[in-house]
Amino acid sequence: MPGDALSRDPAELRKRIDTTKAHPARVYDVFLGGKDNYPVDREAAAAALAANPRGYLDVRHNRDFLRRAVTRLAHEDGIRQFLDIGTGLPTAENVHQIAQRITPASRVVYVDNDPVVLAHARALLTSGPEGRTDYIDADLKDPAQILEQAARTLDFAEPVALVLVAVLHFVEDEEAYPIVRELVEALPAGSRVVLSHLTEDLNPHNIRAVQRTYTERGFTFVLRSQDEVARFFTGTPGLTLDEPGVVPVHHWHQDGAAPAPERVDPARIAGLDDIEKVRYHDINDVTDADINVYAATGRKA
Repeated sequence: MPGDALSRDPAELRKRIDTTKAHPARVYDVFLGGKDNYPVDREAAAAALAANPRGYLDVRHNRDFLRRAVTRLAHEDGIRQFLDIGTGLPTAENVHQIAQRITPASRVVYVDNDPVVLAHARALLTSGPEGRTDYIDADLKDPAQILEQAARTLDFAEPVALVLVAVLHFVEDEEAYPIVRELVEALPAGSRVVLSHLTEDLNPHNIRAVQRTYTERGFTFVLRSQDEVARFFTGTPGLTLDEPGVVPVHHWHQDGAAPAPERVDPARIAGLDDIEKVRYHDINDVTDADINVYAATGRKA
């Protein structure tokens, strides 16, 4: 059942969309080959790609981590409820598509505060008949609102997977850690946390260059160390890290199923801009020198 956010007047939504400033969700969409972005977002993505020519591997391996994590929690741990905060624009595959393929009765709530995401959120609500999905127009920095509205769809007496994928590096320390603690405190025992985060531990030169391109555009962009990422788990009461701990995203429970690139005429690809070519690159040739993202999951006792 769609949430109240989807009843918004389209004209009101258009007023909220600022096409003069890049937005993280839309820049992410550019790297995933999406179409729901603006020239300013493509400019930001192109600048990041120029700073780190294989940086698209961070974005796409982060997305593949989401696939593996949701699959693992649904299939092996029986998790049937997911709260995905910082959802971004709809893309293949969304959390409910992954989870409901395994457990058709799964329930998923998506949360984002970008009006462009909201404008396309109906694509996130194509639940199978046995499950449910909802979309909340809210900011990660307001966990109380998120939890209140999520309770319309999710049963907080049963385990919930809290999905915080590639979102916390847009939040400063003084807010990020308390936000995670407040969200996890509301979850029942047996719940899980799925988290990924940019870091400068692995390849500092490349990612610092990317960081500059984003901060110049007004983004908060916090690169956290392995210990600082682990602190989201170790510093949150009742939450423990799963094996293998906090690891580079492409090493987290590899399953050999990363998607292969779409087959197209090489002459067609040659005529594209560098940022447009990204969607056709194979991500299976990744090396440790390419990745700047940590990934981890945890369990609430």
